Amino acid sequence: MNDNDRLLTVDEAAERLGTGVRFIRRLIQERRIRYVKLGKPVRIPESAIASYIEERTVPTLGDVRSRFGKAA
Repeated sequence: MNDNDRLLTVDEAAERLGTGVRFIRRLIQERRIRYVKLGKPVRIPESAIASYIEERTVPTLGDVRSRFGKAA
């Protein structure tokens, strides 16, 4: 997390991912996403949302083939 990283509320994070608040809370409970605890409230850094999306983005078949070269 850098100094310019905006901290999102659970509602804002859910909106960014296009999911419900319950899904974000489950990610936090299972520690599957980075978060910041400010007393009782919880905030999710924007970079944590970006990392979560990047880690779960499935490459296209063309991207996978190009990493391994041409097929025989």
